[in-house]
Amino acid sequence: MWKRLITGLLFITGMLILTAIALDRWISWKTAPYIFDDLKRLPEREVGIVLGTSKYYLSGAPNQYYMYRIQGAVNAYNSDKIKYLLLSGDNAQQSYNEPVTMRRDLVKAGIPAANIVLDFAGFRTLDSIVRTRKVFNTNDFTIITQRFHCERALFIAMHMGITAQCYAVSTPKNMVTVRLREIIARLGALTDLYILKREPRFLGPLIPIPAPHKVPKGMTDYPAVTPEELRATDKTQLKQTGPTPPSSHATAVLPALAGNGVTTSMKTEYSPPK
Repeated sequence: MWKRLITGLLFITGMLILTAIALDRWISWKTAPYIFDDLKRLPEREVGIVLGTSKYYLSGAPNQYYMYRIQGAVNAYNSDKIKYLLLSGDNAQQSYNEPVTMRRDLVKAGIPAANIVLDFAGFRTLDSIVRTRKVFNTNDFTIITQRFHCERALFIAMHMGITAQCYAVSTPKNMVTVRLREIIARLGALTDLYILKREPRFLGPLIPIPAPHKVPKGMTDYPAVTPEELRATDKTQLKQTGPTPPSSHATAVLPALAGNGVTTSMKTEYSPPK
């Protein structure tokens, strides 16, 4: 009896693993025609959205995923493949702000501040993609990230009826763990889209691109979603529904890094959505 039970469990486990792999490969196949590795072949679009990630690992070492995305955004802009950069990322804590960090590095690289727009509510890939359409009124844009992330982002866009393409920037070597997490993240995305039918956590007023965006020095009253608005929304939701599950991106504060004079934090790369 035990032997048959174990055999049955192994069979079910094997089928689940095969199904997960098959779905992963299906997403890759479905989105392949819209991904460009060669910048010369990338069609021109008005807006390019850079998907956020942490600038540093927990060890304090630079995050190569972040560096490649920033460099890819600079290359795409300087090659006239895009006119505006929308920086979408997490801003869940006062000590951690992906959009502002990306903006700082892009301005240092020579991108005009007037051509950079910040989205403080890109908590997950789904939020970033859908908000680009519904908040920033853009329905044909270029996504800038690594290829495996491109595939999930494009799949979400296609499911939502959003037109997009992706510029796949370089991927660091030895990414086996990240790739395994991506399989889980894709299963989470399928669950969000087909079962839970989730929408972005925060939408807000319509802010078309291009539009004049005056960015104050402190960034505190920048349009779209400000840190204050997010904290106020969290408090309202907490009163109405009680405690909510933690964000899909785990964060941990790092001490001020030498040379930059600001406190930053680290987000675990590509935690599966909850």
